[in-house]
Amino acid sequence: MRIITGIYKGRRFDVPRSFKARPTTDFAKENIFNVLNAYTDFDGSTALDLFAGTGSISLELVSRGCKRVVSVEQDRDHHAFILQCLKKLGTDTCLPVRGDVFRFVKSCKQQFDFIFADPPYALKNLGEIPDIIFEKGLLADGGMFVLEHGKEYDFSTNTHFVEHRAYGSVNFSLFTKAAKEAG
Repeated sequence: MRIITGIYKGRRFDVPRSFKARPTTDFAKENIFNVLNAYTDFDGSTALDLFAGTGSISLELVSRGCKRVVSVEQDRDHHAFILQCLKKLGTDTCLPVRGDVFRFVKSCKQQFDFIFADPPYALKNLGEIPDIIFEKGLLADGGMFVLEHGKEYDFSTNTHFVEHRAYGSVNFSLFTKAAKEAG
């Protein structure tokens, strides 16, 4: 796993083979971040990484200048790996939270400029995640939410949907909270 760009560009971390998590491929990660650059400026923003897995996205967000990243992962070993990677980078910009994503989202009172979610593709309620994010008001005005998912999902009818991108078997749906929705 490597960091694509930013202050930690090129740093690599060896993900243990025993991990269940599948880090977003470098190809897919590089391409989706190229798309996101047209929508958002990560420098100085706040971000939330749900189902963080190996922490690949969290590390990328830290490297790209986010002032605060909250990384939520339930698995003990994956959480420990994220902590280890952050220690190697020597950064305290990321707050790794070990816990259930749905419980975290339910109790979270903070808003984020950028939210990324990479749930297990077999998760029963994966299709509900965009609605939950917007119902809980987690996305700041003008913010961007990216959901990684399998090809069987189509979120194009969601009122917050912006676009869909596919890179091999990796699919991303992008959502936004327009400034006019504030209230």
